[in-house]
Amino acid sequence: MKAVILAGGLGTRLKPFTEVIPKPLLPIGEKAVLEIQIEHLKRHGFTEIFLATNYRSEYIENFLGDGSRYGVTIVVSKETKPLGTAGPLTLLRPYLQEPFVLMNGDVLSSIDFTRFYRWSVQHPALLTISIKKFILPYAFGNILFEGDIVTHIEEKPNFVTYALAGIYVMKPDIVRLIPEDTYYGMDRLIRDMLTKQLPVAKYELTEYWLDIGRVDDYERAQEEFKSHFSGDERA
Repeated sequence: MKAVILAGGLGTRLKPFTEVIPKPLLPIGEKAVLEIQIEHLKRHGFTEIFLATNYRSEYIENFLGDGSRYGVTIVVSKETKPLGTAGPLTLLRPYLQEPFVLMNGDVLSSIDFTRFYRWSVQHPALLTISIKKFILPYAFGNILFEGDIVTHIEEKPNFVTYALAGIYVMKPDIVRLIPEDTYYGMDRLIRDMLTKQLPVAKYELTEYWLDIGRVDDYERAQEEFKSHFSGDERA
């Protein structure tokens, strides 16, 4: 099985860490983020990993090599200009002839890739997005009223929201929807598919998930790594 990891981001929100080290190579525990992702994919049967790179791609290629030490084959794709989060797939079109996983290179998650992949392949949609549920506490009571009369009060209700988790399963034909040599993001791909009334499936991710996009997120990942990824279960 095949997976594509988006590893071309500049990591501007993680400076000063990313001034020297590309974001996907930042260490979490004893391993780089990319190593954690690759090893987790390998445990779920993914043996061909494609890395979509741009910023400091030579660092990533030199660090990971051909993937043999992880028990996988690694192919590094290099952009000559930024192509966003969906655009890099056009450079890999010849390799993507079967359903594949696409994931952001700054996501730390213990997602069950086997279950996610199987569910998505059986669904008729070309694209399955993973979502993560968040319950956000509200600090104030919510007042409901009609005219000048109060009808109800909700004491500090929680807001429930679902975040796009940055992990997807795609079928090969989806690459035809992505323009070549163009900056094109996943958000735009999803909107364009909805406009064309092409179904987009959702899969709720219930396992641990963290987007390492900011300095405080990176520090949190360092603190939580051992409790969520330890021993044989480490991802």
